[in-house]
Amino acid sequence: MTRQMIGAKMIVQALKDQGVDTVFGYPGGAVLPIYDEIFQQNDIRHILVRHEQGAVHAAEGYARSTGKPGVVLVTSGPGATNAVTGLTDALLDSIPLVVLTGQVPTFMIGSDAFQEADTIGITRPCTKHNWLVKDTADLAATIHEAFHVATSGRPGPVLIDVPKDVQFASAKYTEKKQVNTGHYQPRVKGDMEQITKLVEAMEKAERPVFYTGGGVINSGPAASQLLRELVHATGFPITSTLMGLGSYPASGDKWLGMLGMHGLYEANLAMHDCDLMINIGARFDDRITGRLDAFSPKSKKAHVDIDPSSINKVIHVDIPIIGDVGHVLEDILKVWKARGRKTNSEGLAKWWVKIEEWRKVKCLSYTQSGTTIKPQYALERLEALTKHRKDRFICTEVGQHQMWAAQYLGFEDPNHWMTSGGLGTMGYGMPASVGVQIAHPDALVINVAGEASWLMNMQEMGTAIQYRLPVKQFILNNERLGMVRQWQQLLHGERYSHSWSDALPDFVKLAEAFGAKGILCSDPKDLDDAIMEMLNYDGPVIFDCLVEKHENCFPMIPSGKAHNEMLLGDASTEGAIGASGAVLV
Repeated sequence: MTRQMIGAKMIVQALKDQGVDTVFGYPGGAVLPIYDEIFQQNDIRHILVRHEQGAVHAAEGYARSTGKPGVVLVTSGPGATNAVTGLTDALLDSIPLVVLTGQVPTFMIGSDAFQEADTIGITRPCTKHNWLVKDTADLAATIHEAFHVATSGRPGPVLIDVPKDVQFASAKYTEKKQVNTGHYQPRVKGDMEQITKLVEAMEKAERPVFYTGGGVINSGPAASQLLRELVHATGFPITSTLMGLGSYPASGDKWLGMLGMHGLYEANLAMHDCDLMINIGARFDDRITGRLDAFSPKSKKAHVDIDPSSINKVIHVDIPIIGDVGHVLEDILKVWKARGRKTNSEGLAKWWVKIEEWRKVKCLSYTQSGTTIKPQYALERLEALTKHRKDRFICTEVGQHQMWAAQYLGFEDPNHWMTSGGLGTMGYGMPASVGVQIAHPDALVINVAGEASWLMNMQEMGTAIQYRLPVKQFILNNERLGMVRQWQQLLHGERYSHSWSDALPDFVKLAEAFGAKGILCSDPKDLDDAIMEMLNYDGPVIFDCLVEKHENCFPMIPSGKAHNEMLLGDASTEGAIGASGAVLV
């Protein structure tokens, strides 16, 4: 049956047909026809944020925790430009988003009309693809195509710019099944010859390591299960990037912890000394590789990635496999089993002996104070008091607290860890926690934050209050831009240029002003009771945890150094301690 409808109604209908249940947005003149259609239906829930950047980060949290694309609706001009940071964040971390922006009427484009901006030009570098729809007849098909592009291959954000007159005009609605998406069908099956080469290398390797990334999680739950099966069957050690945490359980005996700039000693040395490095769904970003000419210098390298442009982009590999992680892992297991499930057991046993020696360094050790809360201790206690919760979701802001969270919190399952990796966006965690809580209303959602980063999007507490979202904001308050201060101490002669604020709010009073609960804790003896008070409160909480002001985050690979040139904290190793409170090993 042919259906005629105005463009605004088409948008809402297309979202329904795509299975969308939630839209994060902020109204404005150029999208009022769409908002009018949203008002006249009950199938899609609209979440009114306080800032367009918050809308995109909330949609990222929703997408990352569900595996479904997040949807955003904002107006033209500043509405669209405020979304740019979130779009770039999602692009770098491969998060599927569909962002709808209003635009001035088609006949006014280019006239510097009120709230006009070249949204397509501005967002072209920070989206997977974008469209300006000038004909209402193309609108529904474009939306259906956008969802396909956002979720196929390497996921990412897409944007559709819709002029206001297109929203008012009528045309025939194009059904989802009528849209031809054959022009974009990324390859999902890996080349069997290359997969066989990889299995042959796995059979001979004496010092193998799996290096996994966010691509495992993006591939879906089956990929994580296949990865776990492969690790268990082979007995190979496994490490992960920041974005890949949870694809293999932190409690697993083959788990080395996160690798990279603030990765664990054993993970980084395993990467440096391995003879077979198997990259599954990671992109060799600079936080992982360190100095390129010294990265994993002794290894044969394999790389599994659905994005052909990621292969040989940063690191040249010996065994490139283009395909979806889930499909490739399935074929690796089939080939490996068919060839007799062989590994170099003698070499592997010696490799594990070496890894156990590195583990004895206990690189996450720190010296606890009896009077001051160390940030590591705060997260150890948070972990101890919440790890039994299967419904625990952790978001973070960006900085030292983010790295400590990755080091001290254990993730057993995928899609339970939401953080800004590639772009390192301060202000990400607060709105992301809103998006996660919307998607999982009965779950425990905690945003581990630093006070400086949290303040960047603190207005989204209003969103949490409005929608009765019991998000917990766990702020490690050192009254410093912690990571900036650390780099200034270690790399810039202890010249602390603008890395603190003299005008922080009283977070308890701020919580109360929003209508939330505020908790202040500064004594280690009170910490467990305070955390339990936060967890037991049935509503949003701002927890102001006053921590040691000058604690550094270790281990750390200094910029431009190799994986075997790490700085360790003074409690991790014996030897002379420099002014930095660290030892170069």
